[in-house]
Amino acid sequence: MKSSTSKKPAVIVRLSHMGDVALTTGVLSHWHRTRCDSFIFITRVMNASLLENHPAIAGIRTLPNESLNTKAWIRQARELASEYTGHRLIDLHGTLRSRILSFFWKGPVQRYPKFGMTRRLYDKTHMSRFRRILEATNVPQRYAMALGEKPPTPDKLVPEIYLTDDEQKDAHRTLTEKIANAPLVALHPYATHPAKQWPREHWNSLIQLLDASGINWVITGRDAVPLRGGDNRDYTNRTDLRQTCALLKEADILVTGDSGPMHLACGVGTPVAALFGPTAKAWGFYPSGPKDRVLEKNIPCRPCSLHGSRECPEGFDCLSGISPKEVFATVLQMTGHAV
Repeated sequence: MKSSTSKKPAVIVRLSHMGDVALTTGVLSHWHRTRCDSFIFITRVMNASLLENHPAIAGIRTLPNESLNTKAWIRQARELASEYTGHRLIDLHGTLRSRILSFFWKGPVQRYPKFGMTRRLYDKTHMSRFRRILEATNVPQRYAMALGEKPPTPDKLVPEIYLTDDEQKDAHRTLTEKIANAPLVALHPYATHPAKQWPREHWNSLIQLLDASGINWVITGRDAVPLRGGDNRDYTNRTDLRQTCALLKEADILVTGDSGPMHLACGVGTPVAALFGPTAKAWGFYPSGPKDRVLEKNIPCRPCSLHGSRECPEGFDCLSGISPKEVFATVLQMTGHAV
């Protein structure tokens, strides 16, 4: 094991969405194991609980949303740079905000290769040469390259979320009151961008197939309109972030779109069946656990955006074309359940 040359914890900055923060956790574990490094993590308030109990985390510095607008951020960046004078900054965000923070930073700065230009070129041209470059590494591997080393294989950087015994016991108790036997399939039918959301009629058809085969299911996530409101197996809007992770750990598999909970399930060791439509594995955000599966349609217009935010004249056939029967068959294969 190689010792770190820094006596102080390095400072990590990743301010974005929950899934992006989850993707850093396996990388921090890797650095902690191989370099004996520890870290102070700067992130949004809403993401902080994902980092609790992580052995590589020496401290968590949370920032409210109001501190992230441009004018307030300049002041905030100055304060952070003074507060952590002499610490190493590892920029795992690579945005204007993190660049501003780097400008004021009073210590060494290291940054991960974001492949921004290559992503844009592939997005515009779909040329295979750019796809090959992007598919050579996933996002956690790119994070690992921030320290200038060759990244390990993806399975060595899978997210790691550390639940307490009490959190796991509470989730187990809650679910066993409603669900008699395994397997248990967790369903996450929601997405930040509608284009990444598998049609609701498909989700309901999948539930009918699960019910007919005697497979238990629960719904997790947050949405203004729960998929099966009134059903006690629908936990939409009823769990916080860590409770959601504990619920996912109880499941035998998670079925989801390209979403944050996809990475949460990986972080607690639950296999994932991920439905990818307008986004693609080339962007690097796919689940990389040994039992994870990505379901996708190989059509020429994919991918059409990085986050699935664009309109589609074809109605996103890339995602809606994945049938409930196909997903159900994948569930059966992954759980080893015989109908």
